[in-house]
Amino acid sequence: MQTVLSIQSHVAYGYVGNRAAVFPLQRLGIDVIAVNTVQFSNHTGYGSWTGQVFSAEHIADVLDGVAARGALERCSAVLSGYMGDAALGQAIVGAAARVKAANPDAVYCCDPVMGDVGRGFFVRPGIPDFMKDHAVPAADIVTPNQFELEFLAGHPIRKLDDALAATAAVRATGPRLVLVTSLLREDGPADRIEMLADGGEAGAWIVSTPRLPLDPAPNGSGDAVAALFLAHYLRSRDSARALEGAAAAIYAIFEATRRAGTRELQIIAAQDEFVAPPRVFPVERVG
Repeated sequence: MQTVLSIQSHVAYGYVGNRAAVFPLQRLGIDVIAVNTVQFSNHTGYGSWTGQVFSAEHIADVLDGVAARGALERCSAVLSGYMGDAALGQAIVGAAARVKAANPDAVYCCDPVMGDVGRGFFVRPGIPDFMKDHAVPAADIVTPNQFELEFLAGHPIRKLDDALAATAAVRATGPRLVLVTSLLREDGPADRIEMLADGGEAGAWIVSTPRLPLDPAPNGSGDAVAALFLAHYLRSRDSARALEGAAAAIYAIFEATRRAGTRELQIIAAQDEFVAPPRVFPVERVG
């Protein structure tokens, strides 16, 4: 059995961060060591919340305790997401380095959670720069949304060529694989949303799924996609197959969320569907 060390936020109510990542990983047969960077009542998209961001010392202490159990060398991957504070970043990147030193086949998948189209940056000052200068270059796989990719690459994305230039620019900083978790472009289909996986010489692949009427759009979808993609990638080590699996799985979750009429991802209700999705979408090579 493969094990993922997932270092992300935690909410008591709803599905973002580790709440959106841990169960999908487990349901797909992967054991998870979950380290929570924050504990909030709910995600910040509601506008108000309670709880606290854990200190870097707290996270480092928890990771040291996990390491003392000999668990880091058994990890196949590290998955990181919302950090809460830039000071936490060094502990997270350090944990990824420790895992990779113990297991050279392990991968670090960084979801550079910083902001989104329409909202702009929603993290504390210092986090975007830390992501760009330290976390992303240390990662093997990064999973930005379109807004985050534009920030990391330093230019806007309007067409597919722009997106491919942006993923190439990010790969040049260190990661070997970039997954764009949501892509809307002028030269793409208006009634669909796309994901793009660029692995350089391994190829660039795109998949499109119908845009569902989800208003407001559920928070945590990027967290879930990163986990689903990582799970499928660990199975196959093939970016095209991982993209196909992740797209079908998140679409099944979106369908269940639409049927429920809620803004919270229906991960539990859709658990059978994201394991064996009723709809699979074709993946096209674009580079």
